[in-house]
Amino acid sequence: MTYLDHNATTPIRPEVLDAMLPWLRDGYGNPNSVYSLGQKARAAVERARESVASLIGAADQSEIIFTSGGTESDVFAISGAAWQARAEKNGRGTVLATRIEHDAVRGQLSELRHRGFDIGEAPCSPDGVVAVDALRASIDERTIVVSVMHANNETGVLQPVAEIAALARARGALMHTDAVQSLGKVAVDVKALGVDMLSLSGHKLNAPKGVGALYVRRGVRLSPVLTGHQEKERRGGTENVASIAALGVACELALRELKSSAAHALVLRRRLEAGVLKISDARLNGHPERRLPNTSNFVFSGVDGHHLVVALDLEGFCVSSGPACSSGASLASHVLTAMGIDPGLAAGSLRISVGWGTTEADIDRFLKCLPVAIGRLRSVASVA
Repeated sequence: MTYLDHNATTPIRPEVLDAMLPWLRDGYGNPNSVYSLGQKARAAVERARESVASLIGAADQSEIIFTSGGTESDVFAISGAAWQARAEKNGRGTVLATRIEHDAVRGQLSELRHRGFDIGEAPCSPDGVVAVDALRASIDERTIVVSVMHANNETGVLQPVAEIAALARARGALMHTDAVQSLGKVAVDVKALGVDMLSLSGHKLNAPKGVGALYVRRGVRLSPVLTGHQEKERRGGTENVASIAALGVACELALRELKSSAAHALVLRRRLEAGVLKISDARLNGHPERRLPNTSNFVFSGVDGHHLVVALDLEGFCVSSGPACSSGASLASHVLTAMGIDPGLAAGSLRISVGWGTTEADIDRFLKCLPVAIGRLRSVASVA
């Protein structure tokens, strides 16, 4: 099996697994206990907190709150800011985002709308870049928080987060970015971006599923989503020590290998795109250069995306059509339709994302199989 779906999830690296196992076998102490077994677990959690802070350039490790993953971090940031503002300002307020956000953000926006908050969603250009002018016109004194993803999970397009953060700051609004897809693939620095909150997830970083973190700039107040005394009363629940330790090591590896891994991914991506675009009626989606080095998104006329994924799976390749959380149904991606791509064509999208362990030989094998699979599907469609 050749795995080419690293934006959906990533394999756990051996070094990360090795860091995790001792805390599953013998280091089972509760990190909030005062005896030595618990305090050893606490030390592991704090080491990991420092590693996460270092990867994103946080000023202090206390700005890192461990969560169950990217979705919880997104919900905590947006909902926590909204409810805190309502409590302090006694008003509804406005939450702004974009039409191309991950479903974790879009779902929370829908929930807040039902709770009486005003919601705004900025459009994007045909190349998948958020329209800054639209956000500029929407941000006012009633804006509570602006949430714009750092890199799109489907197209890999990098967004002008720093520019938007400056607009939000000028109006007194908080700025949140979902950096789940970008972390470990490009440099991410919270100070350079100017954000107040940043979400990340372990399973996109070669760490386990079920662990993530939220960066919250010192001084920012959020209403907790999960109440409890843990994480300095910001997020309740006994810490997942083994997975947190694994996340820490994954962040250390990502920081150490960032330049080399990004360069390797870019070589693979360019090799892939050069081959795929030789196929008739193939189109690359998203900005041609302003993208993550590992991500390519294509559409092929006359091809159903779900059927293509299944056909490639039979040949030993793991790829996606649309976001992983909606795979299994040939639905038009909300990201691609926001970019102006016809829904019928968008339903045939194919996302390929390389990562740790991907080789040039993998890409070459894929480029041999893909045209054959597309040709067969087009033949069946023409007969039908």
